[in-house]
Amino acid sequence: MFSKNTIAFYGDDFTGSTDDLESLSLAGANTRLFINTPTEAMLAALPKLDAFGIAGKTRSLTPAAMEATLRPALLQLKSMGLRHIHYKVCSTFDSSPQVGSIGKVMDIAQDVFGPTSIPLLVAAPALGRYGLFGNLFAQMGIGSNGTIYRLDRHPSMKAHPVTPATESDLRLHLANQTAQSIGLINILDLELTDTELEQRYQEELTKGASVILFDALYQKQLTKIGCLLEQLASAKGVLFSVGSSAVASALGAAMAVQGNWVPKTNWPKPIAIEDLLVLSGSCSPVTDAQIKWAADNGFEVLAFNAEEAVEYGMQAKSIQIVLEKATQALTAKQSVVIHSNGSVSQDTINIPSDIIGSLLGQIGLHLQEKQGLKRMVLAGGDSSSHAARAMGIEAVEMLAPLIAGAPLCTSFSSNSCMDGIEINFKGGQVGAANYFGLLRNGSLFN
Repeated sequence: MFSKNTIAFYGDDFTGSTDDLESLSLAGANTRLFINTPTEAMLAALPKLDAFGIAGKTRSLTPAAMEATLRPALLQLKSMGLRHIHYKVCSTFDSSPQVGSIGKVMDIAQDVFGPTSIPLLVAAPALGRYGLFGNLFAQMGIGSNGTIYRLDRHPSMKAHPVTPATESDLRLHLANQTAQSIGLINILDLELTDTELEQRYQEELTKGASVILFDALYQKQLTKIGCLLEQLASAKGVLFSVGSSAVASALGAAMAVQGNWVPKTNWPKPIAIEDLLVLSGSCSPVTDAQIKWAADNGFEVLAFNAEEAVEYGMQAKSIQIVLEKATQALTAKQSVVIHSNGSVSQDTINIPSDIIGSLLGQIGLHLQEKQGLKRMVLAGGDSSSHAARAMGIEAVEMLAPLIAGAPLCTSFSSNSCMDGIEINFKGGQVGAANYFGLLRNGSLFN
């Protein structure tokens, strides 16, 4: 049995899971992110843990596969005596009825925890994600000065190769994935007192809503939402919620108000390195711009033929050439980007993220065994979960913040060559053009 403050989250992919890891760690929680659901014995060996997460891969799964994967995990988490269980989704709400269905998650949760109300908070102001009257707006490139678009007009999200955004009103978007009624606490409601806000929440439930969506425009509004979530948890014993890392930020802020956690501001400064390895399965134009920047700034940039690699695996000629050139560059202390040419190939082929991710993971493990690298980057929200598993990573903890939503982490693995390396998981929408330079440099540029 854990303390009343223990929070657990299940991430729909690895990059998004490290976003939650960062939010909780910054809030002062001792947090570890696991690849698989940890047993109570594993957690008992970490007595100082305030929160933990599971880096899932449900964002890339069909509803049937989600059922088989998620239900056992939620049942196991429910048995642990936790106060909060949070299903972490991407802050651009990547999902569809066929792939990564968030509505399916909510239906499973109603069976496991219900009948219950499910708070839904997607807007994450710190990441450039804003909720207004049920509609989601997103900045182009987290951690950049990019333009803010309504989700269905966002240049990257409306052209996503798997879950293109066609609707910005999240209530309408979700209505295609679940029959549950969805209520709204809008931006004006957040000006109410704490007592009045709880009454508004109850009003939505009285109207028949079982999912309650929260707007948010400013980071300070998350504290009010977090305090409400804490009240709901006190009444229920365990509260299941869905949302972006804003849920973790909201709960962290509420814990600070209660005096349970003290935000952590003193973090080590990562050193600059010369031989950074970047493995990218991303199709995002944001990542494409970062790869182009890397090519112009001293990185060896290598692409493999994705179609050939699917057929022949690691024995594909293009992968063998990439491995040879990458080994030469890394030996010469030159940073390397290896990518699947996703921004180009998505126009003609659509290779499943598990295949691309597993290939990238095998490439990374092969090079790590030979080179003993200090730091790596895995880029691509859909592919990173599969890459991490192929590399034998079992858990990570936050080492230092760099760009909001994508911390530098330390890996844990039973494979000695992967244990203790520094690793960064970058979603497709994260970062300015010089992102890989930042990771090579170890800090923000002056």
